[in-house]
Amino acid sequence: MNDLETVIGLEVHAQLLTRSKMFCGCSTAFGAAPNSQTCPVCQGMPGALPVINRSAVEFGIRTALAVGCRVNEHHRFARKHYYYPDMPKNFQISQYEEPLAEHGVLDIEVGGSSRTIGIQRLHLEEDVGKLIHEGPLETAQSSTVDFNRAGVPLMEIVSRPDMRSPAEAAAYLRTLRTIVVYLGVCDGNMEEGSLRCDANVSLRPAGSPELGVKVEIKNMNSFRNVQHALEYEVKRQVRALAEGEKIVQETRLWDPERVRTVSMRSKEYAHDYRYFPEPDLPPLQVEARWVEAIRATLPELPAARRRRFAGGYGLSAYDADRLTQGRALADYFETTVREYDKPKIVANWVLNELLREMPADDDRAVAACPIPPRNLAGLLRLIDDGTISGKMAKDVFETMYRTGQDAPSIVAREGLTQVADAGELRRVVDQVLAAHPKVVEDWRGGKKAALGFLVGQVMKATLGRANPALVNQLLGEKLPKG
Repeated sequence: MNDLETVIGLEVHAQLLTRSKMFCGCSTAFGAAPNSQTCPVCQGMPGALPVINRSAVEFGIRTALAVGCRVNEHHRFARKHYYYPDMPKNFQISQYEEPLAEHGVLDIEVGGSSRTIGIQRLHLEEDVGKLIHEGPLETAQSSTVDFNRAGVPLMEIVSRPDMRSPAEAAAYLRTLRTIVVYLGVCDGNMEEGSLRCDANVSLRPAGSPELGVKVEIKNMNSFRNVQHALEYEVKRQVRALAEGEKIVQETRLWDPERVRTVSMRSKEYAHDYRYFPEPDLPPLQVEARWVEAIRATLPELPAARRRRFAGGYGLSAYDADRLTQGRALADYFETTVREYDKPKIVANWVLNELLREMPADDDRAVAACPIPPRNLAGLLRLIDDGTISGKMAKDVFETMYRTGQDAPSIVAREGLTQVADAGELRRVVDQVLAAHPKVVEDWRGGKKAALGFLVGQVMKATLGRANPALVNQLLGEKLPKG
């Protein structure tokens, strides 16, 4: 293995968040009854003519600008010919020689080191349908096809073969996913298939400029599966080469249950697809003023926001990274800070309490959070003014999340106001000290842990409502000096 170098390139397909399909008016909504969102155009019926979805082109331009691509002034669609049961036309309308954009870059971080990965091209195309197999693919007795997805706008982003490890490939995919979600062009849901990835992997002698024989891997629906599939395939190729086998250009499927790749078919070459210009669609001209108008609408991208969170709010690089995994989460954090200007405390509550309930990168879940930023800020102010303790606040937070009510209402209803009356607490402290003379003697003898026990007893006697700082102060006054 030391004599070989791994070479990986990714082809990422992102379903665009348009309301209608790439070349017709059918809905793109996920989860509809099979074959209920089709028409003669996306079914490829004779005489049906496609019309380009302007929003899909705009989403493609937004993404191209975000990853530093050159948006081509002229581009056009082509027919890509191949036969597969989920493709009703027996060709796919895609782009080949004249793509929407080219020559971009994406910076990634792996193990504390930064790498720049080249992006070869970004183009638009239509999706195909979905095959549903009865059991495992190799032994399925029957398959059905749902054409609802056929014609949904796809954006394909093709990297250069610049990645040198499965970990780099997973980091590249995570970074790219975060960007398309921030831009609002794709929801990034790999389980539903709206973000899909094909990987091309080969081995070559270390230092060689020539690429090895490329193997394509499909059917990877999570970051973990991408990394595991590539790790397996690299080991498989190393083992094959060591045993004198010849690597063949093919497409393989990742089987997560058996943790292995399996051969699917021989891999086609570009000329096998018999590309030619789509005769039913005119060439497109993207005017510079349109590109600049789109550029002006771009949001702050994840990398820039991460740097600002670390520098402007004094957060650690780790916390800033976690807070910017999703645009909705980053917005939630900043909105809360505007209501309660203590960024580190807000970050702690968002990362430790809020994210216990939802994934950081699930924008839909964060947007539907039952605790709006102003209510989280209100809870934190109750801690500051001594109304409740930090421990009580966590219980209140859980009730807020479950009911959607604000903190003051919950505290008032459940009688959770913190006991901060020194006279009342002195009486409780005296009772606890009288009830535990042995612990008091332990304290006198130098056992510092005895103090924690006594604090706990006071908190227990007040049902957790005593002000912890005041309890510690009073015990310090009452306990005998050693």
